[in-house]
Amino acid sequence: MKTTIFTTNLFLDQLTLTDAPFMLELVNTPGWKQFIGDRNVHDLEDALMYTQKIIDNPEVIYFVLKLNTAKTQVGVLSLIKREYLPHHDIGFAILPEYTGKGYAYEAASALLKAPEILKAHSHILASSLTDNVRSIRLLEKLGMVYEKEFIIEGELLRLYRLTLD
Repeated sequence: MKTTIFTTNLFLDQLTLTDAPFMLELVNTPGWKQFIGDRNVHDLEDALMYTQKIIDNPEVIYFVLKLNTAKTQVGVLSLIKREYLPHHDIGFAILPEYTGKGYAYEAASALLKAPEILKAHSHILASSLTDNVRSIRLLEKLGMVYEKEFIIEGELLRLYRLTLD
């Protein structure tokens, strides 16, 4: 099922292989590497394989955030069912030149209100490195509630939960 979500400034379109050049740029930004991790995507071939792996995983939904006006790709929003969490985990990443403009909040808010998401999920979780202050602020602004800290692969993370209506 292909889903597109429209907001005031953005449209969220599900990831396709044509987004691989954008993914190459995004996964190599300092913020991605610091807070999400190095995915070892160094060229277009790597990006195509990385993008295909995401598309092929039934536990992952990735949306590319595009400006309504110019169709410029500015970031991604994901829902991932991680094996160590009981519900899907929401995540987001924005290119540095588009951070601080409210796009991650706008996109995440719209996704969390989308009928297909509300039908499929009773709770959404989010995990963040403890020092990712901007992400934590955004999770709290979305109404997510802090639950606990936990360690995965040697990283200390904060877990947040949102109960959907």
